[in-house]
Amino acid sequence: MRPTTKIADYPIERHLTLRERIVDFVKEAIIKGSLKPGERVPEPELAEWFGISRTPIREAFRQLEAHGFITFTPRKGAIVSPITDKDVRDFYAIKGLLEGYAAKMACQKLAGEDIKRMEELNEQMVKCDEKNDVKNFFKLDNQFHDVFLKVCGNDKLYNLIHTIVQQFERFRRTSLSLPGRMQSSVKQHYEIIDAFRKKDMALVEKLVKANAEKGGELLAQEILKEKS
Repeated sequence: MRPTTKIADYPIERHLTLRERIVDFVKEAIIKGSLKPGERVPEPELAEWFGISRTPIREAFRQLEAHGFITFTPRKGAIVSPITDKDVRDFYAIKGLLEGYAAKMACQKLAGEDIKRMEELNEQMVKCDEKNDVKNFFKLDNQFHDVFLKVCGNDKLYNLIHTIVQQFERFRRTSLSLPGRMQSSVKQHYEIIDAFRKKDMALVEKLVKANAEKGGELLAQEILKEKS
């Protein structure tokens, strides 16, 4: 995971703060497998490699811990958090139930411009899939779901889903990086959009729930495959 340049020259989004750049770098290393579950995330080495003090490193680590990427242990310090197939299935079951309900509640409220926005986002995701751009696909996917989550009219539900999804960002990004997952997600999105257009509440809830469950099942199977 060693960078070849100082943090100021590191080729990620320039508008990010120093802490955000470190967070982004470590996340990418974990998602791509350069840092594996249980492996130590080297605080001193990161500070040295990037040419910075340990303060922003520690700030970044706190954010990475909150989002489920790393865990602190007594002797090792920060390590990459382990992932189990049960953790994955539990998270996606919750995500599917909550988002499915929110989608059903939003179904009769979505305006034509909301559906158009979802179509535009999905078209952008098609381009990300073609470039194998998981990072930006993930951002667009969040925006896609945010359209109906905001329209559902339940602020507490929206905040709850946002909190849970943020805590398990690693699961979602890892799932999207699996072969064919971005493509299948785009296809499911088209089906969801069509159901919203028809204002079919039951179908919308079913499809949104299935979208979450598909991502979870693929990742759970991959974890079991790596263990065998």
